[in-house]
Amino acid sequence: MKLGINTRYSEAFKMQVVQEIENGRHSGAHAASKTYGIKGNNTVKGWLRRYGDPGKLPKQIKVMSMKEIDETAELKKRVKALEKALADAYMGGLLNESYLEIACEDMGMDIETFKKNTPPIY
Repeated sequence: MKLGINTRYSEAFKMQVVQEIENGRHSGAHAASKTYGIKGNNTVKGWLRRYGDPGKLPKQIKVMSMKEIDETAELKKRVKALEKALADAYMGGLLNESYLEIACEDMGMDIETFKKNTPPIY
């Protein structure tokens, strides 16, 4: 069985790498990782989030047409309506199960026996 080697980096080294990225010495986290042989896809990215200047972190800009914005809004509304319908159906099922328990209790019958002896309703 082969054990992996766990590399620990000093705080000073982490801050140095972050500063070099912010000053433009490296084009980004991936380039700095390659330069220093830092393993792990998100190691340097984590350092940037932790030690970096938020104003200098790369930003993601999403460009969308009005049609895409409208479609996204409509899909969000639809998801919300479907989630509500699902929650209502779940609550209805729980209510029905509770009513069945009460009815079986009133009849002095076991629920499983009632389910076995009652034909399904379509």
